[in-house]
Amino acid sequence: MMDWWQAIILGVVEGLTEFLPISSTGHVTIISKLFGFTINSPDITAFTAIIQIGAIVAAILFFRKDIVRIALAWLDGLFNKKRRDNVDYRFGWAVLIGSLPIGIIGLLFKDHIETTLRSLWVVAVMLIVWSAVMWLADTRTTQKRGEKDTKWHDTLLIGLAQCLALIPGVSRSGATISVGLFRGFDRVTATRLAFFLGIPALLAAGVFQAATQYEHISNGVGWGATIIATIFSFIAGYAAVAWLIGFISKHSYKGFVVYRVCLGLLIMILLTTGVVPAV
Repeated sequence: MMDWWQAIILGVVEGLTEFLPISSTGHVTIISKLFGFTINSPDITAFTAIIQIGAIVAAILFFRKDIVRIALAWLDGLFNKKRRDNVDYRFGWAVLIGSLPIGIIGLLFKDHIETTLRSLWVVAVMLIVWSAVMWLADTRTTQKRGEKDTKWHDTLLIGLAQCLALIPGVSRSGATISVGLFRGFDRVTATRLAFFLGIPALLAAGVFQAATQYEHISNGVGWGATIIATIFSFIAGYAAVAWLIGFISKHSYKGFVVYRVCLGLLIMILLTTGVVPAV
């Protein structure tokens, strides 16, 4: 069973890192290993997915006005052809289409994601490799398009990139933001798209794991710890969302790139010296 203080720390780490382009799964995996848990065990992989629900609920609360506006416009356009020129109607379809790839890929490669890829070597390598992609996206793109310019093929490509986040260390927001920037979107729009595409994907993943891995959680880390972690994920997640939107409007992603590289190198040193095992 996981101790309450471990649950709090993991919940805070999840909430703070879920929407930052530094890989929440990678951070939770690292901390879980330092706490002595087997990171590729069914209860830990399920726990990692379930506590994301807290951060997602925080994002839903933060963007509630946008979500309600888009949802109402989508429903209105669905039953009224005259309303289909509405920007929010088209954006609603774009988000739905962009959310499909990760659900399909996640189900097809579920076993590999939860076992083969659960290694700190994978986390370390992908933290560094995707940092190069993020740097190119942040420094070599036009960033002239806004949210109103979003098309379904933009979100489909961003949604396909979101599938890369199934590899620990890539970062879901890092992957989606990077492709958003490569599509010419400005930093704030790319970041908001990452939020909107992440909400249905992560919420579905968390609910799916809670429903299918109930007994593994009960016999492993425990539901008490899981609920505590989810609550603290929500608290930390809300603070992280509010901070990131304000930060990105004035700064680049350079700091996140540097952090990712340093963390990846540190993990490699710890693995090479035998301080921590890979799994």
